[in-house]
Amino acid sequence: MKNILSVLITSLTAVAFFPAIANEKPPTKTLSKDYQHYSYSPYVKPKHATRPLWGDTHVHTNLSTDAGLASNRLPPEMAYRFARGEEVTSSLGIPAKLSKPLDWLVIADHTDGMGLIGDILKSDPEIMGFEQVQGWNRALVEGGEVAAQAKVDLVKTFSAGKVDPKLMALYAPGSTKYQSLWQKAVADAEAFNEPGRFSTLIGYEWTSLINGNNMHRVVIMRDGSKRALQFEPFTMTPPTGSPDPRDLWKYMDKYEKVTGGKILAIPHNGNISNGIMFPLDAQWNGRKFDKSYAKQRARLEPLYEVTQIKGDSEAHPFLSPGDEFADFETWDKSNLAATELKTKDMLAGEYAREALKRGLAIEERLGTNPYKFGLIGSTDTHTSLATAEENNFFGKNSTDEPTGIERGKIRLKKIGDGALMNWETSASGLTAVWAADNSREAIFDAMQRKEVYASTGPRITLRVFGGWDFDNKDLNAQSFASIGYEKGVPMGGDFTKKPRAAKSPKLMIAAMRDPIGANLDRIQVVKGWVDHDGKTQEQIYNVTWSGERAIDKNGKLPAVGNTVNVADATWSNTIGESELSTVWTDPDFDKKLNAFYYVRVLEIPTPRWTTYDAHRFGIEIPKGAPTTIQERAYSSPIWYQPN
Repeated sequence: MKNILSVLITSLTAVAFFPAIANEKPPTKTLSKDYQHYSYSPYVKPKHATRPLWGDTHVHTNLSTDAGLASNRLPPEMAYRFARGEEVTSSLGIPAKLSKPLDWLVIADHTDGMGLIGDILKSDPEIMGFEQVQGWNRALVEGGEVAAQAKVDLVKTFSAGKVDPKLMALYAPGSTKYQSLWQKAVADAEAFNEPGRFSTLIGYEWTSLINGNNMHRVVIMRDGSKRALQFEPFTMTPPTGSPDPRDLWKYMDKYEKVTGGKILAIPHNGNISNGIMFPLDAQWNGRKFDKSYAKQRARLEPLYEVTQIKGDSEAHPFLSPGDEFADFETWDKSNLAATELKTKDMLAGEYAREALKRGLAIEERLGTNPYKFGLIGSTDTHTSLATAEENNFFGKNSTDEPTGIERGKIRLKKIGDGALMNWETSASGLTAVWAADNSREAIFDAMQRKEVYASTGPRITLRVFGGWDFDNKDLNAQSFASIGYEKGVPMGGDFTKKPRAAKSPKLMIAAMRDPIGANLDRIQVVKGWVDHDGKTQEQIYNVTWSGERAIDKNGKLPAVGNTVNVADATWSNTIGESELSTVWTDPDFDKKLNAFYYVRVLEIPTPRWTTYDAHRFGIEIPKGAPTTIQERAYSSPIWYQPN
């Protein structure tokens, strides 16, 4: 307080005794050419990204039909307040707050049927004549398990195209209801956008379902209301909408052409698409894709949602049998609507690592890589609450918030002779963007250049640069990032042209644990390439790790250990390291082969959300549920192409 007061007193004294100075107009003379591009403070306009900004691209509020049907009563305003760190009351009346505020948020309510549930709850006379509405209205009034099952029914009805078309027309673009809802959604985003403190990006979820197979995309604009209001969201329902991504891309191209703005789409995690998210030769409808398809997809879909509430989509043990960490929060039973069981031949079209490999193969055939994407994490929460921490998880739907009930034992949907249980829901994930400032523009631009990474929840700090001549001096330099940009490219980029003297590409990697989280176990590099026979390959390298462990004769690194006390839902940082870093050189480099590299950072084991529930509420851990979890972060790849 003394320092602040002295500054104020000094300022006031200057005004009192030197009125001429106080009233003097600022000089009008411009800086000389020598100083026009110079700032006294180096942080005024930094050349490169300086910090990771944490956010969520995929939050649903009560405006989304399925969220509202599952008892979400929180509007967008509450989602923004919660994300920026305020305490709010959940739909079931529980006080909720994040351990740390987010830096930015995208509310991505479903485009089709937006606002329908609010009108059902109000028993709006305009729609109560529809038989389907009457059934959903009864379920909402009853609540609980009945409401949850009604949501499943709605998804099945919608994915089969059996919602009454007259009802859908009332909530379609061009209708009075839809126009009003979109205007309100944009106004809310504008009201909570505070550059420098908390940024809101305007977006929505295009809800494409192909016979129950998930093809959803989150669509995000760089722009404010002036441009966003010129186009109502694109839907999947004909006649104004379409389930085909090509038609979404046409809409996006038109948006940019007409408004002069910028827009991108992020494919939903593909593990419930039953193989159609990343086709190798043709779309689900048999239409072969060509170079124009590849170019359009690569340009408009620069990112992929690799982890979220509905499981992790980085890798699958069937596709990567040599990866001991591939079976992580795996969902592989059916499509979204549970109308078709999963078969092993579908898996290659669903997971990020395989898609990245397929992209290289397609590039050799068409000259363009359609799957050249960065990796992000999101929640896909339908509670309005962006909770990705295991000890603060409010579930996917408001019907399974942490009330003390055995929510892990709730059956989400029947699948063949089995079921998908609520304990299989993941407390995941978040996105970190490397940006120079907290603004819509800086965040969007980071997404577009893919300088982003995914986390399953913890706020692990991760930087990766790819180059040809990094060394340990660079790694330990004070200006680590500046050297990274000067001598290489950040995550999401392409290796520069290979110098003649260089033998192999190098990655300069640094990771630091979440300040209030668990220590780090190891850093791995995942490499994918197309071999000389045209077949895709992959290799995982343990590049640095905690403790005194050593790679064994089978090429494996022993486990880090486990400090979790399941009964008490506790753990300790007596193992692992708070920071890990290295300069890694590819030992198997072939300059003639296309390749990509991304980094995976693993934490030491910690309690899973189901373990926290069991301890807090004195209930049993659901049968089959893991008691611990090794949280992780995935960097966006860096790509190599032969000179």
